[in-house]
Amino acid sequence: MGKKSMNFKIKLILILAIVFTYIFTSLFLLPYDNAVKAIAYSYGSKGNVVSQIQTKLKNWGYYNGSVDGAYGYQTYTAVKYFQSKNGLTPDGIVGDATLAALGINTSSGGTASGSNNQNVMLIARLINGEARGEPYEGQVAVGAVILNRTRDPRFPSTVPGVIYQPGAFTAIVDGQIHANMEQNSINAARDALNGWDPSDGAIYYFNPATATSSWIWSRPLIKIIGKHRFCR
Repeated sequence: MGKKSMNFKIKLILILAIVFTYIFTSLFLLPYDNAVKAIAYSYGSKGNVVSQIQTKLKNWGYYNGSVDGAYGYQTYTAVKYFQSKNGLTPDGIVGDATLAALGINTSSGGTASGSNNQNVMLIARLINGEARGEPYEGQVAVGAVILNRTRDPRFPSTVPGVIYQPGAFTAIVDGQIHANMEQNSINAARDALNGWDPSDGAIYYFNPATATSSWIWSRPLIKIIGKHRFCR
């Protein structure tokens, strides 16, 4: 009995040691594991995500090469160009911030418009840059135009895609998208995402006092809110 009891205790100690080692390893290596999962894409990378990066950049006029899934020099320079135009660090490395701006979600291995919270803040920044000081209804209408474009085949299908489409919005060109955020802009973005469309389906808007394009005047007018004309 003494020998069996001793063997049992030894086995129990071994089992407890294994369990303790597993828990210890999980707790202390988890941050490292998460860091490893935060993959960045750069010169020499290959695969499906690189193809998505190339496709986005090609659709938006930043990239003229082939969509081959190989992160070469042309992809590198296109990424830097996109980053420099959109307030990102122009290092040619596609990390979390650049992936979000491109509307690419690598956690699911595919493309997505991003979480609702990400869309709220991105739309809010565009509203803040384009329509600060406008009537609240007009601010919501600017947010609605962004969402209307995502449903129109002539435009990108994601919120980041619409907002960062080259030359689409003055606030991107002049940097006003990074202006100090006002709470009204966030509220207006939420109202637009919740379905309020004061623009009545508009996909364009402009301020007659500052517009430099004669083409925009040819768009059929839907309504005027504040200083903005909303058009089809």
